[in-house]
Amino acid sequence: MEIRSGKFSDIVAITDIFNFYIENSNARFEEVPFTLENRQDWFKQFSSESRYQLYVATEGGKLLGFACTQPYRDTPAFEDTVEATIYLAEESIGRGVGSELYFNLFESLLCFNLHRVLVGVALPNDGSIALHKRFGFREIGIFDQYAKKNGKYISSMWLEKLMK
Repeated sequence: MEIRSGKFSDIVAITDIFNFYIENSNARFEEVPFTLENRQDWFKQFSSESRYQLYVATEGGKLLGFACTQPYRDTPAFEDTVEATIYLAEESIGRGVGSELYFNLFESLLCFNLHRVLVGVALPNDGSIALHKRFGFREIGIFDQYAKKNGKYISSMWLEKLMK
C-alpha cells in the first residue's frame, strides 16, 4: 500500500467513494451524487503547502481511500482550526488503511501551527469513532437529529483533537 498526496487524477476514484457513501449510508448527508465537476472545484482547496491537505491510499493502481483537512468555517476566527474527513472504499475497511492515512495526514500538519482538528461522525459508526479516538480525538458531544436525509433524521458525534 502506498500513501501519497492526492493528485488531480484521483478525482474520479474519490468521487466514486464519496458517491458510494451518499447512495448507501448516512455518512454523507447529500441525497444527490457528486459530479466530477463538483469534486474538481473541491480539489482546488488542497495544497501540500497549506493546512488543507489531501492524502490517498493506493494499492495496485486502485484508490483504497482518502483523508483530508478542510476549512471548518470560512472566517478568520477559525483559521487555526480544520475539519478532517476520511472515507475508505468498502473493500478497504478493517485493513488499517484509515490508520495509515491519518498517520500521514496528521504528521504533515505539524508544521502548520494548527490549534484544533474537528470531525463530525454520523451515527451509528463505532468504527470511525474508535479510529478517531486512537488518534487522540476526544468526544465533544452529539448533535441529536440535526440533519435529515431521505426523510430520516441523523445524529452526529463531534470530536476534537488538540494539535499544539
